[in-house]
Amino acid sequence: MQSHFDIVAFGPEHIDGAFALTQAENWPHRREDWMLVQQLSAGVVTINPDGRVTGTTLVTPYGDDCATINMVIVDKSMRGLGVGRKLMEEAFELAGSRPLRLIATQEGLPLYEKLGFVAVGTILQYQGHVLPCAAPEGVEDMAAGDLDALKMLDREAYGADRSRMIDALVACGSIAVIRQGDALEAYAAIRPFGRGEVIGPVIAPDFEKARALIAYHASSRPGAFLRVDTGSETGLASFLAEIGLAHAGGGIAMRRPPKDNAEQARRKVYALANQALG
Repeated sequence: MQSHFDIVAFGPEHIDGAFALTQAENWPHRREDWMLVQQLSAGVVTINPDGRVTGTTLVTPYGDDCATINMVIVDKSMRGLGVGRKLMEEAFELAGSRPLRLIATQEGLPLYEKLGFVAVGTILQYQGHVLPCAAPEGVEDMAAGDLDALKMLDREAYGADRSRMIDALVACGSIAVIRQGDALEAYAAIRPFGRGEVIGPVIAPDFEKARALIAYHASSRPGAFLRVDTGSETGLASFLAEIGLAHAGGGIAMRRPPKDNAEQARRKVYALANQALG
C-alpha cells in the first residue's frame, strides 16, 4: 500500500482528479458540480508520487457564522493510513474558529464522532423521475429586486450568511418565491446537479408552503430526474413519494460544537442546497 502523499491546496487543476474519485464511488457529481463547490470553498487534496489525486476535502465558509466540511473522499488504495483524519485536520485549519457542520455517511461517522462532531438529525435523499403534478397557486418566479430580501430570509432560517452561495444558485439555476403582501415569505431554488436537477434550498415558514414550492418546480418538469435532500423531521417524505421521488439513502447531519436550540428561527430549512453545501 502507498503511504507517501503530499497535501496541497485544492485548485481548479484538481477538478478532474476529484471527479475521478467520485466516479469510483458512484457519487452523482458532475465536473460542473465540483466546480461550483470548489469556487465557493477552500480545501486541500492529497497527491500520490504519480501525481494522482487520492483524497479531497473542502470547507465552505458562510461568513463568520459557520462553515460546512464537505466532499471528504479518500481513494480505496489509501484507506487505513490516516488520510481521512489528516484531511479533517487540514479542514479545521481552513475553517478557523467557525462552528462546523457536515453530512456524514455511515462509513465516516466513527471518525467524525472522534473529532467532536455530534449528530443533530437525519437527512433523507429522495430522487427519481417526477410524475405530472399541478402547479400550485401563490408561487412565482423570483424578481430581480428580490435578491437582498431573499438573502436575509435565508440567513434567518439557516443561521448563517450564505450570500455567495445564493448568488451562485441564481447564476446557474432558478428560484421560486412565495410572498406575503410585499414581503418574501418563502423560497426554493432548482439547478442542474448530478443525473438531473436538485430542488433546494427550500426555506419556508410551514410545511404547506414548502410543499407548494417543490410542487411549483416539479410541475414544470414532468418526467425529469429530480432530487431533494430533506430532514427526516420536515414531514415531506410522503409528498415526495407521491410525486415519484423514491428514498435513495441520505446521511447524518452533524455539528461541532452541537446545535444550540435556545432560539428557533421563524422560518425553517425544508430542503438542503445539497448535502455538500447544506
